[in-house]
Amino acid sequence: MATMDLRTEIREFLSSRRARIAPEQAGLAAYGGNRRVKGLRREEVALLAGVSVDYYVRMERGSLAGASDGVLDALASALQLDEAERDHLFHLARQFRAPSGPRRRRSAVTVRSTLQQVLDAIAEAPAWIGNGRYDVLAMNQLARALYSPVLAEPRRPANTARFVYLNPEAARDFFVDYDRVAGDAAAKLRMEAGRNPQDEELITLVGELSTCSELFRQRWASQDVRLHRSGRKRLRHPIVGRLDLDVESLELPAEPGLHLNVYTAAAGTPAADSLALLASWAATQQTLATELEAHNG
Repeated sequence: MATMDLRTEIREFLSSRRARIAPEQAGLAAYGGNRRVKGLRREEVALLAGVSVDYYVRMERGSLAGASDGVLDALASALQLDEAERDHLFHLARQFRAPSGPRRRRSAVTVRSTLQQVLDAIAEAPAWIGNGRYDVLAMNQLARALYSPVLAEPRRPANTARFVYLNPEAARDFFVDYDRVAGDAAAKLRMEAGRNPQDEELITLVGELSTCSELFRQRWASQDVRLHRSGRKRLRHPIVGRLDLDVESLELPAEPGLHLNVYTAAAGTPAADSLALLASWAATQQTLATELEAHNG
């Protein structure tokens, strides 16, 4: 399948968001004690969004044709969507309005050499560049050392979502907050699917994870979405042990769809000491590899 079914995506997203809101949460009186639907009724969403019931029913059946930004904003408010969910709704609407055709947008799979130079210039922090599919496209030396468990699988480009779901034992050892990491991975892939539903590699990845991982199927079915954001990453590294790191995820305006991820630790913390130890180990490994290559040459 080369593209996702937008009508299905829209229908399942809207119905799942409606189902999670009780009338009381929306400021509505819940008349009668035996409601046949979970969450809000369609007519209640229509009332809150200021549209006709027929119009909302048509939207929830998967048609966002003619839905203005104002209508989408009203619908987002009625369904109490967060920032990521609102963006996802607008992505789906833009894709639905786009003219049909054989267009196939692909996320980048390579980076410019100057970006690798930027990574290599970041000497004291692990830094890597990835796309919306969780492909690891370029890394500096310290990032390669930090993510050595992810890179142990020879398939390239390495993919952290594939590592999380298809190598769960190693991933649970590496990610302290494995359940949260797994949920975020599925939610960010769902976000990318709404933004770029014609990405064949993304569809293939989702199909592979769905076929091979029951956990992924559950997380994917939740319809949750997440934005790439800065945060905290807690890791157990096989060489230096526990690392609690701050992560900055920066969009690269000149390379749409790519993010620069930089991991740091505050000075004087155990994590900073462990990062320094990891950098020393990585440099030693690089020296040994260079000497071995020279000897064999």
